[in-house]
Amino acid sequence: MKYLLSAVLFFLTIHINAQKEFRQIKESKKEKIIVYGSDSCHSCLDTKDFLTKRNIKFIYYDIDLNTKKEQEMLEKLQNTNIPINTLNLPVIDNKGAIYLNNGNLNEFLKFLDKNIKKDEN
Repeated sequence: MKYLLSAVLFFLTIHINAQKEFRQIKESKKEKIIVYGSDSCHSCLDTKDFLTKRNIKFIYYDIDLNTKKEQEMLEKLQNTNIPINTLNLPVIDNKGAIYLNNGNLNEFLKFLDKNIKKDEN
């Protein structure tokens, strides 16, 4: 009986911790804006600077260096039926909404300014 009780408590603890971790991961994904780009892309660097100056928290992935994140970006584009043959970087994932640079960086930054809110502290 003692071993059974210990086993139940052990598995219950693992289950509770797993749920906490899952919630934390889920919440962190909701709160973060993801920028897929390249450090050799001036539009990507300008977008990072733009977001930083506006105190907008984001995660940046250089897809030239991180092929897993490049694949993740391509899958997100496919899932939203966005063709990749005319892809311009950066690609922004704003909590599930995907934004692409249309080739005119100033227009893209104005669009981001309207559609991405600053973090409340």
